[in-house]
Amino acid sequence: MHPHSATSSDIARYLSRSDIWLDLKVADKRGLFDAIGRHLEREHVLSHDLVVTSLSRRELAGSTAVGGGVAIPHARISGLDRILVAYARLASPIRFNAPDGEPVTHVLVLLVPNPAADEHLTILAEAAHLFSDRQFREELAASADPDATMQLFSTWTKGL
Repeated sequence: MHPHSATSSDIARYLSRSDIWLDLKVADKRGLFDAIGRHLEREHVLSHDLVVTSLSRRELAGSTAVGGGVAIPHARISGLDRILVAYARLASPIRFNAPDGEPVTHVLVLLVPNPAADEHLTILAEAAHLFSDRQFREELAASADPDATMQLFSTWTKGL
Protein backbone atom coordinates (compact mmCIF):
# COMPACT_ATOMS: atom_id res chain seq x y z
CA MET A 1 0.00 0.00 0.00
CA HIS A 2 1.36 3.40 -0.92
CA PRO A 3 1.87 6.09 1.71
CA HIS A 4 -1.00 8.51 2.24
CA SER A 5 -0.77 12.21 2.83
CA ALA A 6 -2.00 13.48 6.17
CA THR A 7 -4.50 15.74 4.45
CA SER A 8 -6.60 13.54 2.22
CA SER A 9 -7.59 10.01 1.39
CA ASP A 10 -8.10 8.34 -1.98
CA ILE A 11 -11.78 7.99 -1.12
CA ALA A 12 -12.11 11.74 -0.46
CA ARG A 13 -10.58 12.51 -3.87
CA TYR A 14 -13.49 10.78 -5.61
CA LEU A 15 -16.30 11.48 -3.14
CA SER A 16 -18.22 14.72 -3.55
CA ARG A 17 -20.56 16.31 -1.05
CA SER A 18 -23.54 15.77 -3.39
CA ASP A 19 -22.92 12.00 -3.29
CA ILE A 20 -23.30 11.71 0.49
CA TRP A 21 -26.71 10.64 1.82
CA LEU A 22 -27.34 10.61 5.54
CA ASP A 23 -30.22 8.57 6.96
CA LEU A 24 -31.30 7.16 3.61
CA LYS A 25 -34.55 5.22 4.03
CA VAL A 26 -34.50 1.89 2.19
CA ALA A 27 -36.06 -1.44 3.16
CA ASP A 28 -33.59 -3.82 1.54
CA LYS A 29 -30.67 -4.25 -0.84
CA ARG A 30 -32.88 -3.89 -3.93
CA GLY A 31 -34.28 -0.60 -2.60
CA LEU A 32 -30.76 0.59 -1.83
CA PHE A 33 -29.47 -0.16 -5.33
CA ASP A 34 -32.56 1.51 -6.83
CA ALA A 35 -31.95 4.66 -4.74
CA ILE A 36 -28.28 4.69 -5.76
CA GLY A 37 -29.23 4.26 -9.42
CA ARG A 38 -31.80 7.09 -9.31
CA HIS A 39 -29.32 9.42 -7.60
CA LEU A 40 -26.47 8.67 -10.02
CA GLU A 41 -28.77 9.08 -13.02
CA ARG A 42 -29.84 12.51 -11.71
CA GLU A 43 -26.39 13.71 -10.57
CA HIS A 44 -24.05 12.05 -13.07
CA VAL A 45 -26.26 11.18 -16.06
CA LEU A 46 -25.58 7.47 -15.64
CA SER A 47 -28.17 4.92 -16.67
CA HIS A 48 -30.24 3.91 -13.62
CA ASP A 49 -30.74 0.41 -15.05
CA LEU A 50 -27.06 -0.03 -15.85
CA VAL A 51 -26.03 1.00 -12.33
CA VAL A 52 -28.63 -1.25 -10.65
CA THR A 53 -27.84 -4.22 -12.91
CA SER A 54 -24.08 -3.83 -12.47
CA LEU A 55 -24.26 -3.56 -8.67
CA SER A 56 -26.75 -6.45 -8.44
CA ARG A 57 -24.65 -8.69 -10.70
CA ARG A 58 -21.55 -8.02 -8.59
CA GLU A 59 -23.54 -8.78 -5.43
CA LEU A 60 -24.63 -12.15 -6.85
CA ALA A 61 -20.96 -13.11 -7.14
CA GLY A 62 -20.65 -12.65 -3.35
CA SER A 63 -21.80 -10.18 -0.74
CA THR A 64 -19.88 -6.91 -0.66
CA ALA A 65 -20.62 -6.55 3.07
CA VAL A 66 -17.34 -6.56 4.99
CA GLY A 67 -18.71 -6.83 8.53
CA GLY A 68 -19.15 -4.29 11.29
CA GLY A 69 -22.30 -2.92 9.67
CA VAL A 70 -20.46 -1.93 6.48
CA ALA A 71 -20.94 -2.80 2.80
CA ILE A 72 -18.84 -1.65 -0.15
CA PRO A 73 -20.90 -2.41 -3.26
CA HIS A 74 -18.81 -1.86 -6.36
CA ALA A 75 -19.02 -2.44 -10.08
CA ARG A 76 -17.41 -1.68 -13.41
CA ILE A 77 -19.56 0.57 -15.58
CA SER A 78 -19.02 0.74 -19.35
CA GLY A 79 -18.82 4.31 -20.60
CA LEU A 80 -17.94 5.78 -17.19
CA ASP A 81 -15.07 8.23 -17.63
CA ARG A 82 -13.83 8.40 -14.03
CA ILE A 83 -14.05 6.66 -10.68
CA LEU A 84 -17.16 7.59 -8.69
CA VAL A 85 -17.53 7.12 -4.94
CA ALA A 86 -20.75 7.67 -2.97
CA TYR A 87 -21.56 7.16 0.71
CA ALA A 88 -24.92 6.36 2.29
CA ARG A 89 -25.71 6.09 5.97
CA LEU A 90 -28.95 4.16 6.23
CA ALA A 91 -31.77 5.27 8.53
CA SER A 92 -32.36 1.62 9.46
CA PRO A 93 -29.92 -1.29 8.99
CA ILE A 94 -30.65 -3.79 6.19
CA ARG A 95 -29.69 -7.43 5.69
CA PHE A 96 -26.69 -7.85 3.39
CA ASN A 97 -25.44 -11.44 3.89
CA ALA A 98 -22.47 -10.06 5.82
CA PRO A 99 -19.75 -12.48 6.94
CA ASP A 100 -20.47 -11.60 10.59
CA GLY A 101 -24.25 -11.74 10.09
CA GLU A 102 -24.62 -8.07 11.08
CA PRO A 103 -27.05 -5.87 9.13
CA VAL A 104 -25.56 -2.95 7.22
CA THR A 105 -25.82 0.76 8.08
CA HIS A 106 -22.79 2.23 6.26
CA VAL A 107 -22.62 1.84 2.47
CA LEU A 108 -19.69 3.03 0.38
CA VAL A 109 -20.44 2.71 -3.34
CA LEU A 110 -17.54 2.47 -5.77
CA LEU A 111 -18.11 2.63 -9.53
CA VAL A 112 -15.16 2.33 -11.87
CA PRO A 113 -14.73 2.61 -15.64
CA ASN A 114 -14.67 -0.61 -17.63
CA PRO A 115 -11.96 -1.55 -18.40
CA ALA A 116 -10.66 -0.48 -14.99
CA ALA A 117 -7.19 0.48 -13.89
CA ASP A 118 -5.93 -0.91 -10.59
CA GLU A 119 -6.57 2.34 -8.73
CA HIS A 120 -9.96 1.09 -7.53
CA LEU A 121 -8.18 -1.74 -5.69
CA THR A 122 -6.34 0.87 -3.62
CA ILE A 123 -9.65 2.56 -2.83
CA LEU A 124 -11.25 -0.76 -1.84
CA ALA A 125 -8.29 -1.51 0.45
CA GLU A 126 -8.46 1.96 1.98
CA ALA A 127 -12.22 1.63 2.54
CA ALA A 128 -11.83 -1.75 4.23
CA HIS A 129 -9.11 -0.29 6.44
CA LEU A 130 -11.08 2.85 7.34
CA PHE A 131 -14.28 0.98 8.13
CA SER A 132 -12.46 -1.61 10.24
CA ASP A 133 -11.76 1.24 12.70
CA ARG A 134 -14.59 1.28 15.25
CA GLN A 135 -13.95 4.93 16.16
CA PHE A 136 -14.22 5.96 12.50
CA ARG A 137 -17.57 4.11 12.20
CA GLU A 138 -18.85 5.73 15.39
CA GLU A 139 -17.88 9.23 14.23
CA LEU A 140 -19.45 8.54 10.83
CA ALA A 141 -22.66 7.40 12.56
CA ALA A 142 -22.72 10.63 14.57
CA SER A 143 -21.88 12.89 11.62
CA ALA A 144 -24.44 15.70 11.48
CA ASP A 145 -24.33 16.68 7.80
CA PRO A 146 -22.59 15.95 4.48
CA ASP A 147 -19.89 18.55 5.18
CA ALA A 148 -18.92 16.86 8.44
CA THR A 149 -19.00 13.48 6.71
CA MET A 150 -16.78 14.77 3.89
CA GLN A 151 -14.36 16.19 6.47
CA LEU A 152 -14.20 12.83 8.23
CA PHE A 153 -13.33 10.98 5.02
CA SER A 154 -10.80 13.67 4.10
CA THR A 155 -8.85 13.74 7.34
CA TRP A 156 -9.15 10.28 8.86
CA THR A 157 -5.72 8.84 8.23
CA LYS A 158 -5.03 7.30 11.63
CA GLY A 159 -3.20 4.05 11.08
CA LEU A 160 -3.06 4.46 7.29
